[in-house]
Amino acid sequence: MGGDHAPRPIVEGAVTAAREWGYDILLVGYPDQLRQELDRLDAGSLSIRVVPSDTVVTMDESPAQGCRQKPNSSIMVSARLVAGNEADALVSAGNSGATMAAALWHMRRLPHVSRPAITTFLPTMKGLCVLADAGANVDCKPKHLLQFAIMGRQVMKSVFGRENPKVGILSIGEEPSKGNELTLAASELLRKHVSNFIGNVEGRDIPKGMADVVVCDGFVGNVVLKFAEGLAEALVSLIKEQISSHPLAQLGGLFMKSSLQEVKKKTDYAEYGGAPLLGVNGVCIICHGKSNRKAITNALRVAGQFVKNDTNRLIQHELQKHHAGSVLTEEPTKVHLTV
Repeated sequence: MGGDHAPRPIVEGAVTAAREWGYDILLVGYPDQLRQELDRLDAGSLSIRVVPSDTVVTMDESPAQGCRQKPNSSIMVSARLVAGNEADALVSAGNSGATMAAALWHMRRLPHVSRPAITTFLPTMKGLCVLADAGANVDCKPKHLLQFAIMGRQVMKSVFGRENPKVGILSIGEEPSKGNELTLAASELLRKHVSNFIGNVEGRDIPKGMADVVVCDGFVGNVVLKFAEGLAEALVSLIKEQISSHPLAQLGGLFMKSSLQEVKKKTDYAEYGGAPLLGVNGVCIICHGKSNRKAITNALRVAGQFVKNDTNRLIQHELQKHHAGSVLTEEPTKVHLTV
């Protein structure tokens, strides 16, 4: 029931995923509305079951308060299904804060994870990179960024097949001396404990593909994410506007149509579906509120990849190795800056 236009695009995406990959789908929400959409799509032969919920946490509600006051809301019921091993993954386009709260409430955190991270995929000249955190934690400690790096590396290895992902920390300059207290202290930890750590990366380095994993606090990460989304949409609109305003440009646009479509595809958030919430004891994908059928389908595809590759177990294994050396509880020497 989550999303700006729910439940139609949610059900459409689920039906596509069930048809293409044979997934067993549990649709959680108001039964009459969900069955009406399933009938419209002639989905009776698919492995899709409706799980009723009494209410929903709306987009403008306080996440914690909404989950607490509505224990039988669609997002809380969905999280309980995963926690009770009745489902392998949770995908939601609803209130992102409520999705995170419900996941923490029922699914809990993985051992040795202080704070789960919303992890998003950004397109680059070399494919894509993982950005963590993209909004779950606005205030972080160095050890949290270390955890984000460990989890992000494992996602790139197990889901995207990068054997030795490069990890960078987002800062205001590439020199090791650049940054605030958090980035300088976190760099010290990452340099000692993360394989293939390349140091500071700047915002302009992300689209160049300088790093496979970029870590930062959630405040900075969310600004980067929203700016990237807005810039991609603005560039596509600007190109269309310029092509339509000149006859010769329209002719050239016909020859470039396939190339332009490929660029649009690479910058379209719907291609990546949603943002995994790393660090909870189960697969949880948080989707954009305006997600369409394509975005939901791809979010389910990513969720399936996480489950099939056993990514959470691999993350937990990596965290355990670092915890054994007390790395995840280590606080680096406080850094004092002078300007």
